[in-house]
Amino acid sequence: MSKEYYRKRIIDLRASLAKEKEAKKKDNAYYADRVKSATSTTNKTYYRKMKIEKAAYHSRQIESLKRQIESAKESLKRCK
Repeated sequence: MSKEYYRKRIIDLRASLAKEKEAKKKDNAYYADRVKSATSTTNKTYYRKMKIEKAAYHSRQIESLKRQIESAKESLKRCK
């Protein structure tokens, strides 16, 4: 692969990382609001569980993107 490919890949991955971080904040705020407005304890428990699951999902995605960025950086170094 060419240097330009890896440079573009790194830029795209960084953009995806920023989007994922923003999505995590948005989901976290959404579920926090749902927990506050829930009337029954069953609903509150459900929304708390979903909030934790969504946060964990986003964290895994963020870590994956970070690893991909590092891999692309290493490939770019080898390409020179």
